[in-house]
Amino acid sequence: MSSTAPQPSRPSAALRRLLHSFRFRLTLLFVAILALVLAGFSVFIYTRQAQIIQAETVNRLATQSAQLAAYYSVRLHSYEEDSEGRSINGPQVDLPLLPENTVLALVGLDGKVVLQQGALQPDVLTALITTWNESPGTLEPRVFTVPGEAQRNKGGRTYLFKVSPLQTEEGWGGYILLTSPVDPEGQLPRLAVTLALSSLLILLFAFAGGYWLADRAMKPVQAIVHTARRIGESDLSQRLNLHRDDELGELADTFDQMLDRLQAAFERQRQFTADASHELRSPLAIIELESNRALERLRTPKEYEKVLRLIQSENEWMSSLVNELLMLARMDSRQIAMRAERLDLSDVVLDVTERLNPLAQARGVVLKTGALKECYVQADRVYLAQLLINLVENAIKYTQRNDALVLVESANQVLGGQQWSLVRITDNGPGIPEEHLPYIFNRFYRMDKARSRQVDEEGEQVSGSGLGLAIAKSIAEVYGGKIEVHNQVGIGKTFTVWLPAA
Repeated sequence: MSSTAPQPSRPSAALRRLLHSFRFRLTLLFVAILALVLAGFSVFIYTRQAQIIQAETVNRLATQSAQLAAYYSVRLHSYEEDSEGRSINGPQVDLPLLPENTVLALVGLDGKVVLQQGALQPDVLTALITTWNESPGTLEPRVFTVPGEAQRNKGGRTYLFKVSPLQTEEGWGGYILLTSPVDPEGQLPRLAVTLALSSLLILLFAFAGGYWLADRAMKPVQAIVHTARRIGESDLSQRLNLHRDDELGELADTFDQMLDRLQAAFERQRQFTADASHELRSPLAIIELESNRALERLRTPKEYEKVLRLIQSENEWMSSLVNELLMLARMDSRQIAMRAERLDLSDVVLDVTERLNPLAQARGVVLKTGALKECYVQADRVYLAQLLINLVENAIKYTQRNDALVLVESANQVLGGQQWSLVRITDNGPGIPEEHLPYIFNRFYRMDKARSRQVDEEGEQVSGSGLGLAIAKSIAEVYGGKIEVHNQVGIGKTFTVWLPAA
């Protein structure tokens, strides 16, 4: 039988997401900062308590040494020696009661221990005396670590010892050596354990509370994520609508505004695609229909010529439409190369009116210029002329009356502290109905609901593709300008092009 080797256990996907989630890392960062603060606080408390305990031990040793020196100077008269070493006799019962871990020793002038009370070994006392002899001249308590104490006492101890001079009534001289552990009650180890355990509990509580708070704080972000996942190209109607007055509310509002812009852009793109396909479908259908009709049977050269002229006209129409679409696409992506040279706007206006004057005469429209002041701009002459041509052609095509007039003039004006160069194209046509006015710069927008091209008796196009005003607006915006419309239904309209003056 073949046995399958056990696979190593791996954390589940949910655990991996938890460990890599932002709220988990935010909680860890919060706990790490709190841990540093608690560590610093614990070190401060421990160090401060150690200083207090040492200061209390120093004061106690100094007081006891002074009392013992006075006591032995008056009461001590003799010493006796037993088999185990020196011990205090006689007035011992009258001595002040010493703490359990305090060691008392009388040292002669020769440095030998002549009397001892306490549980320190003779070699330890000898080491204490050696330490004191190596740094004479001070009577302050000094720190001494007992050799081997860590083996005899759990955890080891640090001692303080105090040396005081002794002079008896018989003239005998010597010293009193009094030593005691710095922390005889073991307070510092207990304090360290207490601080460690309390810090651990605080960190655990902080981690749980911090994760709960981070989870609550991230709820709006989760809502944004879920909404973003539900949003598709065909459905951009989802909104967060958090209505919060904090940073996350601002983020949600920004997200909703971005969705509004995206939805509007997709709607424009969808409408643009539908309009472009509609505009291109008609000439293609006409070309196919006329070609099939011409191929059904033999026709006269004049009939073939008529079909070819129609196909040529439709081809020119599609070429013009495609070029306009490419121009708009390049402007939208900022890929079009537009030079910026210093131009006199009045010269460009004269050039445009001269080029379009034959078209105006053919339509029975008087095209003339008004006041043309010198006003300079930084622009590309070709595209600036295209902007004005589109506006003037629009005025000529839609000004159909006996006394039709299109007036073009240029001027300078200061607005908002900035110098502007203006071109006004005014006609006395029927104007634009108010319901159409907000949409005239939309691509492929035409006021006739049929959205079909109109031709006159001579076969000339009366209505355009619906891209002329959109192109003019895009060119003006590229140069930091704008186009405004002043309209009076039944009286006429005025297009005003605002461009920053050079």
